[in-house]
Amino acid sequence: MDHPYGKLIGFRFTAQGQGTSTMELAVREDLMNPHGVVHGAALYSLADTGMGAALYGLLEKGESCATINCSISYFRGVTGGTLTCTTKVTNKGRSVATLDSEIWNDDRLAATAHGQFSIFQRR
Repeated sequence: MDHPYGKLIGFRFTAQGQGTSTMELAVREDLMNPHGVVHGAALYSLADTGMGAALYGLLEKGESCATINCSISYFRGVTGGTLTCTTKVTNKGRSVATLDSEIWNDDRLAATAHGQFSIFQRR
């Protein structure tokens, strides 16, 4: 999937299926905040993008999706290594889907996210 924002940030999809996705992001200096840890927006972007990618595999022809809301809980600062985001669709209705993501920094859980996406017909 062509993803211009993902290219800007440096995401790499490693798996995408029916209701699941996995993506990686190598930690780089330009992703850091002034305190020397990866900016929370980078982790949020991983979760939000991973959710959309997981849901796309379940959409019908002519459907699209968009974030309604997404909440994230951060557990630790990330200073190096690789971030891996795994996402699964936990429920898909006709107009709303619910999804969960885990973001790991190598072998340590860095954040979790929970979101709802709107499902609608493309114009």
